[in-house]
Amino acid sequence: MSKLAIGFIGIGNMGSGMIQNLSKHHQVLGFDLNKSWINQIGSNPNIKPMETINDIAKNADTIITMLPNDKIVTKVAEEIFKYNNKTLIDSSTISPFAAKDLFALAQQSKNFYSDAPVSGGVGGAKNASLTFMVGADDVLYNKIKPVLEKMGKNIFNCGQVGGGQIAKICNNMALAIQMISVAEALALGSHLGMDAKLLSNIMSVSSSRCWSVDTYNPAPGVLPNTPVQNDYNTGFACELMLKDLRIAIDAAKRSNTHVAHGQLALSIYEKLNETLARKDIGVIYKQLLERL
Repeated sequence: MSKLAIGFIGIGNMGSGMIQNLSKHHQVLGFDLNKSWINQIGSNPNIKPMETINDIAKNADTIITMLPNDKIVTKVAEEIFKYNNKTLIDSSTISPFAAKDLFALAQQSKNFYSDAPVSGGVGGAKNASLTFMVGADDVLYNKIKPVLEKMGKNIFNCGQVGGGQIAKICNNMALAIQMISVAEALALGSHLGMDAKLLSNIMSVSSSRCWSVDTYNPAPGVLPNTPVQNDYNTGFACELMLKDLRIAIDAAKRSNTHVAHGQLALSIYEKLNETLARKDIGVIYKQLLERL
């Protein structure tokens, strides 16, 4: 099998869009423990499902992972690093400290590792418009950038191992705070008798303008193709935001950084996660409307 093939491990909501865009330019070897992705992808001659991680490691020199947490990423990396001269691009969101450990593991086994988490959501994955935050030296960055450009629009070199994860957790902590603030404002407006779409249109050209207002609005009827249109059943799940917030708060404690609003966002998403773990983060708006 051609060594030009790229491996892709972890084909969930994000990975399915990423692998399909990558397959427009490369043969891709795919693996996920949940085999449902094979039917979801459909017939694609450039995507070959593989039975094991080892099969991918044997037949691809560049491998991308999109996995739930650092423990799973480490387990997969250990399997890949049984071989030499492999380049592992990890697009999962994990702790920057775990990323540094994975880099050390790669060096010890004569392999290459870069953290490269993403932002842009499921829509960005489908549309190849993701932002990649890369933690690598210039040589490795220049090597993997052409691969990432097949799946994303904005590729940033964060200049250090773990730098991509630092950027990602800071971004997502800000997003969590932002979504809560937007949901509170829209709920307040609704309770005072203002239409959410009108208020959103005003906010989108005013000083509160942000992604949660003009791109990922949590209120029904404001924007098309947002998770609220499917009762928050797609998108960025509360349980994933909670994971990211826990990573951010841990990093804040380690770096002696005061993040009062981040801590408050964590407590809010902990409560949401008790009953709405799989719902999109915008469900906070629905909860506020119902005064829960």
